[in-house]
Amino acid sequence: MTITELKDALADHKGKALTFRLPDSEAIPPHFHITEIGFSRKEFIDCGGTVRVEGKCLLQVWVANDVDHRVNVDKFLQILDHGKPVIPTDSLPVEIEYEHPWVSHFPTESLEISDDAVVIVLSTRHTDCLAKDVCGIDEEDCCSVGSSCC
Repeated sequence: MTITELKDALADHKGKALTFRLPDSEAIPPHFHITEIGFSRKEFIDCGGTVRVEGKCLLQVWVANDVDHRVNVDKFLQILDHGKPVIPTDSLPVEIEYEHPWVSHFPTESLEISDDAVVIVLSTRHTDCLAKDVCGIDEEDCCSVGSSCC
């Protein structure tokens, strides 16, 4: 989900509580803080020799012992706006950095809306070969029984 998609989806739900659901269906405790918003840029060469660049908006979520702290939809939108000086475009995908049980990045997948809350559903990241044609990997047969690539 991009920054624009997230902002547009949240715009009609101001004042509601905000929750993050991890891929294992566990919720991040409701007294979380968003301690950083940033632009993360990765420049790399894939195994086929192609130079690639990717970027994302990264929000660090941290849980402290102040159990009365809450970030609602309004505050979350303010945090996204607060990041404008370092975020080059709102078309970037949004990922949540959270320690569960080690520091991981979770892409934002979707929103679930109820009368009083918004749940941001998080997914997992996966590795992949970006040069399957150069590496001789047939995508259709890549994970078939007996394949050596999976």
